[in-house]
Amino acid sequence: MLLVPAAAALDRLVGDPQTWFHPVQAMGAVIGSLRGPAEAWAGDRPVRLRLAGLAITLVLVLGSGAAGWGVERLAVILPVLGLPLLLLGLASALAGRSLEQAVEAVVAALPATSLPSGASTGGSGDPLEPARERLRWIVGREVDGLPEGELLRAAAETAAENAVDGLFAPLFWMLMGALLLAAAPAEAGWPGPLALAWAFKAASTLDSMLGYRHGRLRWLGTAGARLDDLLVWLPARLVALSLPLAAGRPGATGSLWRAALAEGASDPSPNAGVSQAAFAQAATVRLGGLNRYASGWRQKPILAASAPAPDQQAVARILALSRRLELLWLLVGTALVAAVSALAALADRGTVQ
Repeated sequence: MLLVPAAAALDRLVGDPQTWFHPVQAMGAVIGSLRGPAEAWAGDRPVRLRLAGLAITLVLVLGSGAAGWGVERLAVILPVLGLPLLLLGLASALAGRSLEQAVEAVVAALPATSLPSGASTGGSGDPLEPARERLRWIVGREVDGLPEGELLRAAAETAAENAVDGLFAPLFWMLMGALLLAAAPAEAGWPGPLALAWAFKAASTLDSMLGYRHGRLRWLGTAGARLDDLLVWLPARLVALSLPLAAGRPGATGSLWRAALAEGASDPSPNAGVSQAAFAQAATVRLGGLNRYASGWRQKPILAASAPAPDQQAVARILALSRRLELLWLLVGTALVAAVSALAALADRGTVQ
């Protein structure tokens, strides 16, 4: 019951050190090793590519879940070794600290005083170039020549969208695994928080590596992308529902939730728009606009249109909201696990009697 909040605390303490091995690296290596043979078999035939993508998805998601379940069983059989591995595994599935560090690095690289609008157009002597370099690591849009306001908008949108993908979705599946174990008989050996969290991370990694709408990936990445959308759908909407509480605006929960769903619906992604809209409403900051990608320009929906444009304080508010909401989810989730565990124990005692 306490391993999930302990893992969240460990994630906030150390993040993802670059010198440490990360399970996502293993997932990425498996995807890379399977992609070549899959494309060689499928060629340019869409049906075969979809089948190959489905096979890769099943192998990676089920394999990752089984690996997590194995660590959970080891924690039962040999706690002195299994419990530390389980704690590290759970912490590795959360990206709260690493996301915060990446976004703060962009803001920290901005000049101490704001530049006049249009004063910077890029180049080696451009004072905004360090911030662009840091932003390039965490966004898919083109960053060359972005002015300060657009850099701040990109940082704010990344903090809002990836809070769900990198933190709240895996945390949700961890809590679901903990609830499953709390309700199940001890001898059942059901999958728990790490099995579900690593299965989710596998789907997320598939989406980030194969989930593109060009070339063969248009069909090869379909299964992984659809599974990721499905697994993030409920966590994204729970974030939109609970974020007003973390923002200290419980009376506005209904209106902010409806606004997030309505504004996010026009985004091509079924989840990214909702998560960004939820943070835009709760942090009172305008997000969305015209973005440039390698494939061309794309107009994203304007979110919280009447709010001010992002500044450094708005980015900080979004990050602070993520921290407070994580704590809220941990408190509620731990209480639910404890309640379910107590009810299961009472039911088991009644059955024995």
